[in-house]
Amino acid sequence: MGVFVCSSQKMSYLCHRLTQVVVKAYGTLDEWLSQWSAKPCTAVRIRQVPQRALEGALFFIVIISIMADNYLEKRMEQYRSRLIATSSSKSKDGLGALLVKNRSTRGYDASYTVRADQLYRIVSVNSKIASARNRQPLRFRLVTVDEASKVQPFIRMGAGMKELQLPVEGTAPNAFIVICSTIEPRNSTFVDLGISVQSMLLQAVEMGLNGLCIMDFDSAGLVDALQLPHKPLLVMAIGKSAESIILVDIKESDDHAYYRKDGVHYVPKVVVEDLIIK
Repeated sequence: MGVFVCSSQKMSYLCHRLTQVVVKAYGTLDEWLSQWSAKPCTAVRIRQVPQRALEGALFFIVIISIMADNYLEKRMEQYRSRLIATSSSKSKDGLGALLVKNRSTRGYDASYTVRADQLYRIVSVNSKIASARNRQPLRFRLVTVDEASKVQPFIRMGAGMKELQLPVEGTAPNAFIVICSTIEPRNSTFVDLGISVQSMLLQAVEMGLNGLCIMDFDSAGLVDALQLPHKPLLVMAIGKSAESIILVDIKESDDHAYYRKDGVHYVPKVVVEDLIIK
């Protein structure tokens, strides 16, 4: 059992409180004894037990209760420590898994509807991330399924595979986050944009969703359709992926173009050895 720690003052208080409970129920300890005097307890009746001994028994019960509480509290602390350690261990491996799952998705499950609260949660990461000189100029317009038709005519997806005319019919995204800037865009604005977009996509992946950064869009059309107060910088599609996407290791000199084969989307990525300047 855990170490028993309890001051005499605290013990006296507990015994006093326990006596109060008995008195409240039976009037006095004598009345309590009278209540049980007719009932046998093994070979000795309770009335035959001296009152002092009874108080000692109550005192012992209190001690055991406190020791049990201390033991359970210690066990709970150990359990919490294990949870924290496990959570920390998982988080070390979590980023790598999220990065692999975070693929640009051009085909979405039409049966899945992204909710407004999910978009809100994705955008909420922007209150925690870095911003150049802490200007925080980015603003976000959330577009759910009821307004998706206002965005879809003004965006173009799959610029690297125009022959496929993406998205394939029935796989268009039904939710978007339109990112705008409150200031005239400058280099630092696009640094902020990159940090924001990657953070939001990782949050989406953690929620079981995927996304796509779209920079090929009709800016004037979106401003008019959504009544935007600022010029949009980027449109992010959000949804449940309906695609199979695989990363492929390549050398720096290999072809970087992504491609599709037998319904699978392949994304070449330069190995880290070729990314490091020697």
